[in-house]
Amino acid sequence: MEALADTLGVTLQTVRRDVQGLAQAGYLMRFHGGVRMPTSTTENIAHQKRERLNSAGKALIARAVASQVPNDCSLIINIGTTTEAIARALLRHTGLRVITNNLNVAAILSSNPHCEVIVTGGVVRSRDRGIVGESAVDFIQQFKVDIALIGISGIESDGSLRDFDYREVKVAQTIIEHSREVWLAADNSKFNRPAMVELATLSQINRLFTDLPPPDPFPALLSKALVQCEVASAPAHADAPKATADFL
Repeated sequence: MEALADTLGVTLQTVRRDVQGLAQAGYLMRFHGGVRMPTSTTENIAHQKRERLNSAGKALIARAVASQVPNDCSLIINIGTTTEAIARALLRHTGLRVITNNLNVAAILSSNPHCEVIVTGGVVRSRDRGIVGESAVDFIQQFKVDIALIGISGIESDGSLRDFDYREVKVAQTIIEHSREVWLAADNSKFNRPAMVELATLSQINRLFTDLPPPDPFPALLSKALVQCEVASAPAHADAPKATADFL
């Protein structure tokens, strides 16, 4: 706690009050002498809490991704609050054909009259409106799209991409297999975050969009896997998103 107070330039009482509030809301876990992010290898943070967690970073990532998505292309967008932010950033695009197993993404992009949205079949998870199961896998296997835009729950130090629901993972693995390029959108909290099910490895993606430079050992892992890593920065003005930092 003292280190946090010194780093932030506030009183210890302020840190304790704010930490208590964040812990009660489920964003932090307290232990003797400090705090940490909630970590479970079996269960993700609730969708509404994830929407608020690092929302500014996710918005930066979304603008950076959208600036690189061309008009008149085909996409698959999977489950996650970061991919939902990307969907909002794509609302000015034209000529997109988007396949998704995320009803939130479908609802967002369906308001764009210049975008065709195709929703997979499958089981809808009530907690986040994600669609999972074999029907979703079978549906996606019909297609080969230009770009997969995927989110992830955790990237571990061995280069594995991990998530919590094996049914969701099966769909995401199929998305990767049926896309010409795979773009991963992951904010800084995803590095070194454990989760139970391996989805893929860094070598299976082409580009990583994040909001802060990845910590060690990830720059070396990204370089070895030939992944183009782009750190989203705040734009000079609203219509000029930037993406910087290439480890290749």
